[in-house]
Amino acid sequence: MDSLKLLALDAEDLAVVSAHLQDAVFKTDDISWDAGHGVFSVAVNRFVWEKAGERRKGFQRRRALVAFKRVRAVRSIGIDRNDRDAVLSLLAIRFAPSADGPEGTVEFLMSGDASIALEVECIESQLADTGGAWETSLKPRHPAG
Repeated sequence: MDSLKLLALDAEDLAVVSAHLQDAVFKTDDISWDAGHGVFSVAVNRFVWEKAGERRKGFQRRRALVAFKRVRAVRSIGIDRNDRDAVLSLLAIRFAPSADGPEGTVEFLMSGDASIALEVECIESQLADTGGAWETSLKPRHPAG
């Protein structure tokens, strides 16, 4: 079984989740915010970086779900929430603590200067692959610098 399942409870854990989600793509319609339960989630097509170095004909993507609990508020910049089919490309997930305690802001940084900020009581996140892999011939590229 090669399905990924990760739990993040601190900034170091979140950095690992971020690395696995780098270059994930998703539609605006894949974003879910349940304010009553304080849960924010996104269903993504993640690039399988952990197998990208293997010698093979192509690369892989997998459907995955990332969820954050204990979310107090969500805000976004550069995202038209009415355009449900807009495709967003995730570059990184970062955490900025707001004080000495565990609360702070989890920020999803996306291409095109778009971002989503989650005000959280603490980091409590899960990432899980939800489907099989499919082949893609394209490997995301990043400019050196």
